[in-house]
Amino acid sequence: MRIVSGSHRGRTIEPPRGFKARPTTDFAKENIFNVLSNLYDFEGLDVLDLFSGTGSISYEFASRGAARVVSVEADRMHRSFIEATARKMGLTAIKSVLGDAFNFVRCCSEKFDIIFADPPYDLEGTDELPDIIMERGILKPEGIFVLEHSKHKEFSGHPNFRQHRSYGSVNFSIFEP
Repeated sequence: MRIVSGSHRGRTIEPPRGFKARPTTDFAKENIFNVLSNLYDFEGLDVLDLFSGTGSISYEFASRGAARVVSVEADRMHRSFIEATARKMGLTAIKSVLGDAFNFVRCCSEKFDIIFADPPYDLEGTDELPDIIMERGILKPEGIFVLEHSKHKEFSGHPNFRQHRSYGSVNFSIFEP
């Protein structure tokens, strides 16, 4: 796994053996970031990365100049890895939070330019994430929410749905307020 672009382009991320997270493939990550870079200049953005896992998405946003990346991860080992890797790479924009992503968004009072969520594909309740995020008002008016999901999920009927992208077995649905 590697950082695709930005100041840390090409740097590899190597989680320890036994790491339980399923990181977004480099192919899918590169493609969704191409879509996002046509919508945003990442410099100075506030980003929320939910279900961070290896931190791959957080590192990508920080490498591309995001001002602040809040990385929420429930697994202690994964969060420790994210913190250690961000520190080692000097990615000071990343703030790692140990906690449940659902609870975090339900209690969050901050607003973000981009919210990215990569929950386990079989995790119960992920279908509700677009509603929770929109109802909580934690996206800035011009912000977007990107949800990574399996091909078995369908969000095109959601009132805030804007587009769907598919890269191999990885699917992204994009929502706007």
